[in-house]
Amino acid sequence: MSSANPANETLLRLNDIHVHYGGVKALAGASVSIDEGEVVALMGPNGAGKSTILKAIFGLAPIETGKVYWEGQEFAPVSHEVVHRGISFVPQGRRVFKHLTVYENIEIGGWSIASAEERTERMENVLDLFPALRAKLKAKSGTLSGGQQQMLAIARGLMTDPKVLLLDEPSLGLAPKIVKEVFAKVKEINERRKMAIIVVEHNLKSLLEITTRAYVLDKGKIYAEGKPHDIISTGVLEKVFLGKA
Repeated sequence: MSSANPANETLLRLNDIHVHYGGVKALAGASVSIDEGEVVALMGPNGAGKSTILKAIFGLAPIETGKVYWEGQEFAPVSHEVVHRGISFVPQGRRVFKHLTVYENIEIGGWSIASAEERTERMENVLDLFPALRAKLKAKSGTLSGGQQQMLAIARGLMTDPKVLLLDEPSLGLAPKIVKEVFAKVKEINERRKMAIIVVEHNLKSLLEITTRAYVLDKGKIYAEGKPHDIISTGVLEKVFLGKA
């Protein structure tokens, strides 16, 4: 067991977060954390608050009450400041700039990097992870397949060399074979970069081999937390998705 201070090991922590959109309660006291090198899954039915947690971390959802801690220090998430802290967000639906080339899409991910030399170095490091994209740098992003566009969105998110990568439904709309490839790439990024990754995903079984821990949400609250095998074996997911929680 490590002798390090546990507070220093927790990279990112949300404590009792409440978020409202108008009269809708999106989060009602959710608390989650992620340590360096972990892959954490957020599970639950539509409307459970999974994506809202990612948006709250990235400053895109208004936190009514609760606290967010980065490396043990409390902070108020604001999108551009969050990027500089080392957090990157890849939203659902891929959202690549289809009229721009693959190269230009990835380059946009490095907007916050002042040094042209450093941007070039980051680009090379990212393309080492995505050789298929390197072969299509001059192609318009709109000509790529859905799986390639998802890989491009992730590649763009890596340009800031984040400590924490937030992935919102990376398998959305993809065929099962392509989903497997996307999660294999997520695992590779985690292992090669030692990067902490939070993934919002419906199908925990797709993430089973790469997920360290999982949170199950229901109605804006954390219903269960634990290792993926434990969560599957206890039938928690079935209870939540069938409305029996």
